[in-house]
Amino acid sequence: MRALHLLTLGLLAWTHVGWGLFVRIARRLGLGRVTDDRESRATGPVSAASGDRPTVSVVIAAYAEEDAIAQTVAGLAAQSWPRDRLQIVVACDGSTDRTAERAREAGADLVLELPRGGKHHAQAGGVARATGEILAFSDANTNWEPNALAELVAAFDDPRVGYACGRVSFLAEDGATNQEGAYWKLEMALRRLESDWWSVTAGNGAIYALRAELWSRLRVAFGHDLALPHQVVRAGLLAVDRPTAKASEPMVPSIDGEWRRKRRMMNQAWRVVLRGGEGGGLRQGILDPTGLPVPYLLAIVSHRWLRYASPFLHLLAYAAGLALLVGRKPRPTLHVLLLAAHLAVPLGAAAAARLRWRPLLLCRYYLLMTASIAAGLSDHLRHGTPAGWDPAEGTR
Repeated sequence: MRALHLLTLGLLAWTHVGWGLFVRIARRLGLGRVTDDRESRATGPVSAASGDRPTVSVVIAAYAEEDAIAQTVAGLAAQSWPRDRLQIVVACDGSTDRTAERAREAGADLVLELPRGGKHHAQAGGVARATGEILAFSDANTNWEPNALAELVAAFDDPRVGYACGRVSFLAEDGATNQEGAYWKLEMALRRLESDWWSVTAGNGAIYALRAELWSRLRVAFGHDLALPHQVVRAGLLAVDRPTAKASEPMVPSIDGEWRRKRRMMNQAWRVVLRGGEGGGLRQGILDPTGLPVPYLLAIVSHRWLRYASPFLHLLAYAAGLALLVGRKPRPTLHVLLLAAHLAVPLGAAAAARLRWRPLLLCRYYLLMTASIAAGLSDHLRHGTPAGWDPAEGTR
């Protein structure tokens, strides 16, 4: 029980704190991926006026987005990237509102009205009609900064790069109880470190891009955020973070709304984890360690395997800690202190219902989001992963 208690707490500490510290120190020591002058130039300022810039297709999957799509399309049309080298594709996923009409009015080059099949089905439909050498993807309610596309595409100046993700920030309403913004800042910092170390272990759906030639070689039917970076690395290329490619979108204001959103996302993530390999099995998927560069495998284990195991590690740690205290005299002081510190998280989360103090709100956010991992797994195993989706509460 003592060994189990220490092991489970140690693994939790590693995935949430230790891995980031390790990568930061390792990069200062020159470990990880070797950079060169070509890559350094690729991460500098970009001029979009050059005639040799690649053609880019931005694909937006949209369902019931009549209130948000026009602003998103207009922002993309106004990018500093040459307009004659940019194609904006809006793939409407069975929308019955005015999404398609408003996308056309806002300046989309191609608007597809597809039968309802889910986000990734809509994205695939958009890609099938895309003409760009680079495929970029945006959420329907994301606002890209004017130079974001140029900064994102600049990553591909390095021929080793197959995938690049930008930096999205979440805008919160006054009085919002959701702490996604604080979590996302930490996640973005870790993504930057992982990109320097070897490659990112996940992206985000708001702003990312892929070499078009890779599309047919990858499993793209679901979970781009998690599946694409991993598959690109397996294909022998790099998946990088591009923090100068900036975008923003509204944050779900309530913690209850965020719980529902995260639970749905984790259902999708578990589909990638458990069925993301060749033939829908584990081979070549997230859980298959074979064939990955050792530094990237360490990142996958530290940031993905252990993160998704977190709810179960917490339960084991609580069980082991309590077992050490029952019927034992004297009680082991170290384990009493560790259990007390561990119990502070759910107690702080419970207190947040009455006292809106930010440390307590952060405890509640962490508790619910960790629980959403287990809930998403349960949903996936019992009901599968639904293809369709609805806009998240308060983000339109």
